[in-house]
This record gives sequence, structure tokens and C-alpha cells, in this order.
Amino acid sequence: MLDVFRNSWALFLGMFLLMIGNGLQGTLLGLRGDIEGFSTFQMSIIMAAYFAGFLFSSRLVPRLIRSVGHVRVFAALGSMISAVLILYPALTDPIAWTIGRLIFGFCICGVYITAESWLNDASTNEMRGKSLSVYMIVQMAGIVVAQYIILLGDVSGFILFIIPSVLVSISFAPILLSVGKAPQFELTKPLPIRQLIDASPLACTGMFLLGGVFSAQFGMLAVYGAQAGLTVAQVSVLVSATYISALFLQYPIGWLSDRMDRRVLIVIAAAVGGVGALLAFVVPGIYVLTLVSTVIVGGMSNPLYALLIAYANDHLDRADMAAASGGFLFINGVGAIAGPILVGVIMDGFGVHAYWLFVAVLMMAIAVYGLWRMTRRQTTTSVEDLVSYAPVMAQASPVMVETAQEVYIEAEEEAIDERASDEEEAARVEVAK
Repeated sequence: MLDVFRNSWALFLGMFLLMIGNGLQGTLLGLRGDIEGFSTFQMSIIMAAYFAGFLFSSRLVPRLIRSVGHVRVFAALGSMISAVLILYPALTDPIAWTIGRLIFGFCICGVYITAESWLNDASTNEMRGKSLSVYMIVQMAGIVVAQYIILLGDVSGFILFIIPSVLVSISFAPILLSVGKAPQFELTKPLPIRQLIDASPLACTGMFLLGGVFSAQFGMLAVYGAQAGLTVAQVSVLVSATYISALFLQYPIGWLSDRMDRRVLIVIAAAVGGVGALLAFVVPGIYVLTLVSTVIVGGMSNPLYALLIAYANDHLDRADMAAASGGFLFINGVGAIAGPILVGVIMDGFGVHAYWLFVAVLMMAIAVYGLWRMTRRQTTTSVEDLVSYAPVMAQASPVMVETAQEVYIEAEEEAIDERASDEEEAARVEVAK
């Protein structure tokens, strides 16, 4: 692990600073929007715009990179991110913020794609899995640190918007000054959505519903906190708890997923997350219980993303695994765009604490659908034949999802070679007898 960090420290440092900026702006807008008097529905549209920009960028930015190169795309998108962050407090209007969030989502995804393609190119086959793990830890650490930087300033002022702008600008320096020749950039042609659904209806349905859960967490949790009357410090702790619990539970859940029927684990994780969300809805207004709900939902929902990918891979040919990444992103992205809008409507209609009801319904829907799918198709994959789990965040770019798929493929090839070697050894022993 230390070798991975030593070889790519500049990329990791740059992405850490970038994630602080990204984590700051999401929570900051939720808190500032309440101060400015924006309605819940207005804030839901603003938050949804980020995911629309992110999804659109995942399709367009690879073409831009092939046309003008990594460095130009990276610098241009980075400049736009810094500009948008500074303009938020200057243009406190719902339409301006929606446009800003759309641009921000587009640019941040493009920066992810560019930086992650450098990281992927710098990683050998043997180190790719470790690089993926370190990268995910760096991402989550950046978002967590961002929540506590918010406590250093006044949400109603300008300083907290300037800080992420400065951090984002600084983040490009270590990356651009250390990377070597830009890698050849080519994403695998996406697998048709219909083919992906036929291969694993559970994974695709889960991806769509999980998109709504994730966008509610990343986009609307701060809005919920502000409208529920929580302090800035309490909201910061809630948001950070989501990612801390996800980080700590990612690996235990991954370990279990390689040793049992993944559908059972998907159902259990989704059901536990749903029950956790119901806790805050049934007993509203108690901060400690709300924090417990946040920890449970974050700890279950984030690992579910990688778990669903791993389950889908169990039913895909190796040749189709990398191509499936584009389909996963699209399905999850559509759910993520719809999530904030739906939760905004529900909070307006049923009260602020209905936020947790929305999350609970989606998580329970994944569990119920998983149980139903278990009655429709018997498992044909033994535990020994399961494709290895690889950690990846729900907000990963196409490059990282495809990198995770490469890790899956390499792990499966190693397992096949190991089984073949064991069979040859057993045959030699039998002949010797």
C-alpha cells in the first residue's frame, strides 16, 4: 500500500484537495440555501442538477480528451470549478445556483476522468486493486475533512466559498507538475442496457434505486439538517458520518460478499439500511437517533454499489465486464437525478422528516426485489466461482468503474489459473499413486 502512495502521491494529494472542495460546496449550499429562504423543492432541483451534469460529462468529456488532450481539458474544467464556487455567494438565486451546480457536476466528473486515467495508467496490473482502495480512502477522507472546515467560518458569508475555490485551484498543481506523458485514452464501448438488464435484473434495479439513495445523502442531507433546525456543527457531523461508516464497512462487507450468496448479502444490507432510515422517521427530532440512522444508511448504501457490480459480474462474461461499467453509470445516474427532486417533493408534502421515509422506501425496495429475484432464479454460481469484490464509490467516474472491472477480471483470471494449477497437481498426485 505504501508503494502505491509513494508512486502516485501527487495524484492522491491533488484529488484529496479536490474532494475537500467538492464536499464543502455540497453541504455549504444546503445550509446557505436555507438562510437565503430557498424552498425545499428549489433546493432539490439545484442538487439534482449536479448529478445531471455528472452524467452528461461521463459521456462527453472522453471525446474532449481525445480531441484536445488531458492537460487542456483538466485545466479548463478546473478553472470553471473555481469560478463557479466563487459565484455561488455572489449570485444567490435558485436559477443561477442550478446552472452553477450543473456546470460544477459536469466539470468535477471531467476532472475525475482526467486524473483517474493518469492514475490508472500509472498502476501496474498487480497494484491496480491497491490503487483503487487508496484512491477510495483519499476521496472519502477529503469529503469528511470538508465537513469540519465548514465550522471554521460563517455560512452566511463569502469565506467558506473562497476556501474550496482556492483548494481546487491548488489541487491541480501537484497533478500537473508531476504526471508524465498523458496516457492513451479510450473507454470501452458500453454494453447495451437491455443486455445488462437481462444479465442481472437485480443489479440494474438496485443500481437505479441506489442512485436515488446516494443523491439524497450527498445532495439533500444538508438541506434536511438545515430545515430540521440542526446547527452547522450537527449537520457537518451527519454528513461526515455517512462517509466514515461507509469507509469502515466497505471492506467487511466486501469480505463477506466473496464468501456467501451475494443476493442474501444484498437483501440484508438493504434491509438493515431501510430499518436504520425508518428509525429517524418514526422517532424524529432526536439528534442521536438521527446520527445513528445516518451511520447505518451510509454504512449499508455505499458498499451496496460495489456489491451490486460484483453480483452482476457473476453473471457476465469476462469480455463484457469492462463494457458493463457504462451501463451501471447510466442507470445509477438516472436514479441520482430523480432522487433529490422526489425527496424534495416528499419533504414539501409530508414534512422535513419524510426525508428518511424516502430513503427507507428505496432501501426496502431493493431488499424486497432481491428476495423476489431469489424466487425467480436459483443461484448457479458457487462461492468458489464468485468474482472478487472491489471497493468503488457510488460517485465514481467511468474510468474508476472500468478500473474496478479490470480488477474483477484480473482476480477472476488469477482464480482460474490457481484452480487449474490445483487440478494439475491433484492429477499428478493421482498418477503417482
